[in-house]
Amino acid sequence: MRYGFTTGSCAAAASKAAAYMLLTGKAKNKITIQTPKGIAYTADITDIKRSENEVSCAVIKDGGDDPDVTTGAYIYASVRILHSDTCALCKKKQDLVIINIDGGDGVGRVTKPGLDQPVGNAAINHVPREMIEKEVREVCELLDFKGTLDITISVPKGKELAERTFNPRLGIVGGISILGTSGIVEPMSSQALIDTIRVELRQRYSFGYDYVAVAPGNYGLDFMKESYGYDLDRSVKCSNFIGETIDMAADMGFKRMLLTGHIGKLIKVAGGIMNTHSREADCRIELLTAFAFKCGVAPEYIKRIMDSLTTEEALAALKESGRLYEVMDYAMERICFYLEKRAKGRLEIDCIMYSNEFGELAKSRKAEKWFTLLAQEQAQQI
Repeated sequence: MRYGFTTGSCAAAASKAAAYMLLTGKAKNKITIQTPKGIAYTADITDIKRSENEVSCAVIKDGGDDPDVTTGAYIYASVRILHSDTCALCKKKQDLVIINIDGGDGVGRVTKPGLDQPVGNAAINHVPREMIEKEVREVCELLDFKGTLDITISVPKGKELAERTFNPRLGIVGGISILGTSGIVEPMSSQALIDTIRVELRQRYSFGYDYVAVAPGNYGLDFMKESYGYDLDRSVKCSNFIGETIDMAADMGFKRMLLTGHIGKLIKVAGGIMNTHSREADCRIELLTAFAFKCGVAPEYIKRIMDSLTTEEALAALKESGRLYEVMDYAMERICFYLEKRAKGRLEIDCIMYSNEFGELAKSRKAEKWFTLLAQEQAQQI
C-alpha cells in the first residue's frame, strides 16, 4: 500500500519553499525535504503568493492509502522577514538566524495542559517544529542569510476538519494539529495487519512453541525488553486487534499468551473493547474515573481524573490520591475478565500493564511465571 506524508512534513516543505522564494526572488514549484524516517519527500508547491518581504505557498496533504481526514487539505506556510543583516531599516544587524513559528487560520490553539505544546501555543507539535526549523535553516545557510524569519502555518479548512478529530475534547480549539513523529503516514489496512499478525503467530507455532508474548506495538515490546530482558524480535505485534489475535492464537493451538501494553490501550480492554483503535472506541478516562470511584478515591481526585486529557495525567492524580496501585489492580481484574471471556477457555492469558512515567502498573496473578519461561527461551537461543 502507498504511504503518505504527515501534516508536519507538508508544513516543513511549504516553509522551505516559501523561504527559498523569499530569499532568492525565484519561483519554486517543487521542493524536497528529508523526513525523520529517513525518506525524502518531494512536494508540489501550489498557490504561491509573493511580495517583497513575504511569501506564502501551500502543499496539498496526501495521506497515501491511509484513511485520514486531513488528506486533500491545503497546508500553507507564510514566511516573512522580520529583520535581516541587509535591512536598511534595522538599527541592529544580526549575525545569526532566528526562526519564529506560529499557527494561523485553521491551526488549533492549545487551551489545556498535558499536551505536546504548552497552553497558548499553536498546536504544532515539537517534531514538525523541528522539521520546519531544520529545513528553513538549510535554505538560510545556503543563501548566507542572517536575520529573523516569522513563519505562520495555516490550514484554511482546518476548523471544520478538527470537528472530526479529538481536538475539541483535548482542549485544542480553532483547528487541526500539525502532527507527525516520522514524517510519513504508514497505511493502515485492517486486513493487511490481521494477515501479518496471523503469519507471525503461525511462524512461532511452527517452531514448536505453544506460548506467545504479544504487545500492541513497539512501546510494549521495548518495555518487555528493557524491564524483563525479553527481546522484541520474538514477540508478536498485535496492533489494535487484541480480540482477533486471541482468536487466531487459540485457533492455531497456542495454550498460553502474555499480553503487555500501555495503559492507554489496555484500559479499554477493561471495558470489554477488543479493538483499541480510537475510531472504534475511546472511553479511557471514563473507565479510569469509574474504577477510581469503585475503589473509594476521594471526590476531588475523581474530578481531576475525569478532567484529564491523557491517561498519564489521570495516573498522576491517582498517585497523589494514594490509591494508584489499588485502582490499577482492580483495572487488571477487569482486563483479565474480558481477556478470559474472549478466549472462552481455549488458552490461558496473562497480562502486564505499564505507563511511560510510572513503569509497571499491574500484572495478572500468574504473570511472574512468564519471566522464568521467557528467560529460559532466550538462553536456549544464545
